[in-house]
Amino acid sequence: MAAQAEPVLSAERIRKAFGGLEVLSDLSLNAYAGESLALIGPNGAGKTTLFNIIAGAMRASGGRIMFEGRDITRLRPHQRCHLGIARTFQISQPFVDLTVLENVEVAQRFGRLGRDRSGASAGHWLERVGLARWRDAPASSLTLGARKKLELARALATEPRVILLDEVMGGLSPEEVDEVCAIIRELRNEHMAIVIVEHVMRAVMSVADRIVVLHQGRLIADGLPREVASRPEVIEAYLGGALDDAAAG
Repeated sequence: MAAQAEPVLSAERIRKAFGGLEVLSDLSLNAYAGESLALIGPNGAGKTTLFNIIAGAMRASGGRIMFEGRDITRLRPHQRCHLGIARTFQISQPFVDLTVLENVEVAQRFGRLGRDRSGASAGHWLERVGLARWRDAPASSLTLGARKKLELARALATEPRVILLDEVMGGLSPEEVDEVCAIIRELRNEHMAIVIVEHVMRAVMSVADRIVVLHQGRLIADGLPREVASRPEVIEAYLGGALDDAAAG
């Protein structure tokens, strides 16, 4: 990891409650440029809720979000995107009446709104994710795996400084998982901050520089992958021996 003195993104003492149910409790984490940070934990741990709060789709009950030293807690999702925060979603929802290329062009125009930037072409991002040959195909014709790649291409087309990947490898074949892992490593080398929510532990152990573990809305571990995978409290909280198996693989 090419660490820097200050994090590019910080979640500071984040709380989120739905009525009397607190799903995030006093949670803090940092993400750095040139780092791949994996956020793991059992279903219901609060991972996607945290992503929603960072991206601006949900308002926290307490705490704040900092981006490049600026408090963005009250900014709307499109404003955060314009600053350089992009995300993918667990369930891909492309514009099915548009072509694959047009889907990326829409994201690209949205990301550049209000910014004077000369970014890469939409076709470039399709090349990056291995979808160039389907550029003129309707998005409705894509397989699940291809839709996940299109979701990634659309996020990248906004030219983010931070990208939040929400189970982008779910449903992919082993070969497709390896392809996405290679893309993540390239992005990290390009000084992007990458935060990953993922259940494919082989992939997590392959690409993560650091792992944060959530359990019942609380952070219970933060450290290097093999160090985190060996902690008894993490093994107990997260799928029994799944982490041990992945670390040994």
